[in-house]
Amino acid sequence: MRVKKNQVVEVEIENIAFGGKGLAKLNGYTVFIDQAVPGDLAAVRIFKKKKSYAEARIEQLIKPSPLRIDAPCPYSGYCGGCKWQFLEYGQQTEYKRNHVQESLQHIGRLYDVPVLDTLPSPKVFGYRNKMEFTCARRRWLLPKEMEAKDPLQAGMGLGLHVPGTFYKVLDTRVCFLQPDLGNHILNDVRRYIKASSLPVYDLRSHTGFWRFVTLRHSVARDNWMVNLVTAEEDHETVQSLADTLMKKHPQIASVVNNITDRKAGVAVGQKEIHLGGSPYLKDRIGTYDFKISANSFFQTNTAGAEQLYATVKKYAGLKGHETVLDLYCGTGTIAIFLSDAAHEIIGIEQVESSVRDAENNCRTNHVDNCRFIRGDMRDCLQKLDLATDVMIVDPPRAGMHKDVVRRILSMLPNKIIYVSCNPAALARDVAMMSEHYQIEKVQPVDLFPHTYHIESVSLLTKKDLNSI
Repeated sequence: MRVKKNQVVEVEIENIAFGGKGLAKLNGYTVFIDQAVPGDLAAVRIFKKKKSYAEARIEQLIKPSPLRIDAPCPYSGYCGGCKWQFLEYGQQTEYKRNHVQESLQHIGRLYDVPVLDTLPSPKVFGYRNKMEFTCARRRWLLPKEMEAKDPLQAGMGLGLHVPGTFYKVLDTRVCFLQPDLGNHILNDVRRYIKASSLPVYDLRSHTGFWRFVTLRHSVARDNWMVNLVTAEEDHETVQSLADTLMKKHPQIASVVNNITDRKAGVAVGQKEIHLGGSPYLKDRIGTYDFKISANSFFQTNTAGAEQLYATVKKYAGLKGHETVLDLYCGTGTIAIFLSDAAHEIIGIEQVESSVRDAENNCRTNHVDNCRFIRGDMRDCLQKLDLATDVMIVDPPRAGMHKDVVRRILSMLPNKIIYVSCNPAALARDVAMMSEHYQIEKVQPVDLFPHTYHIESVSLLTKKDLNSI
């Protein structure tokens, strides 16, 4: 069947591809459909056509899949914060497990790897401890708002982006991914910004004052940090907002102002001003406390992170005498979580502020058997002369550089625990190590309900090459 751009065709959704899109076939030709569920019968419009596949949007849902449920969020289908609310959660975890397994098979050519059932998130809503909301001079209107033709609705927006855009921002009044108090704080900030005399940032011209609002929540202490990100300094204005918020909401333990004139849409300041309360939050994973500043990395699902780290600890099987090497250690959360079971843990991390946070976190928890090396992973590993029993690898989404993999294979630790946030990178990296390592099992761990993202923990053990 020849498919043309803008053509409407009727398809039945067969599966969900990695990336969260529904997959259909037209006489063997692949079509990816956003917001589709396996079992849907739909009329879809082709908007992108390539030689081997096309992309389409649903024009009419002829017969909904029995797997479909009603999404509670009014922004579902338009917001990029989460895209799977219309899919029953048990099905989400099953598809995520399948994505890990399919990546290992199709990318890594690894066909006999046991991939366990996904560990579900302890909380399905209200699980995120950090949310970033963008200020926009003109918000993006939902279709029903456009039909109303009310010019007052086309004002500023404070919220989440429409997927795939940098300038389309929804005016998000409620987000079910964060605890409910976060929505009340967000709406109070919105009212203050609207009433202020300072302009909201224009995402195209890069002019204006108000840029981002980042909310952090400590699960252990049930208190909050508000980070007001502005394009320039105006202490009187932001201090007034901070005072108003802290007076109304006693649960707010920290308010800071990050200032940046960079055009990039990143809610990190070049300068930070402390406005009230503590300059950081404290949260807990397991028995360990962690200080979290405005720009610190911390897993966004606290309860899910504890499950993830417990899996790492279980797979490491430490007896107390081992030297552990923790690559891409970040702020030292995994190293500290394992510290009571190992002789020594050495972390390597490129970001200087993360290393400082890791060292501070060790002091906070009275951990004295962890040390951290700052620098490029390739350079640090090459210079490191160390016999290590267990290696923890938790790389960024892109996975490991080939030079890092080669150096790991020259070190040949007895056991590697690979923590991945990207099944494709996991498959590629473990395939490069499969001549020397047996992949015993992979445990998917869901930290991001209602999205297609999935973490996983893989256990790799060294092969006895002499017996082969």
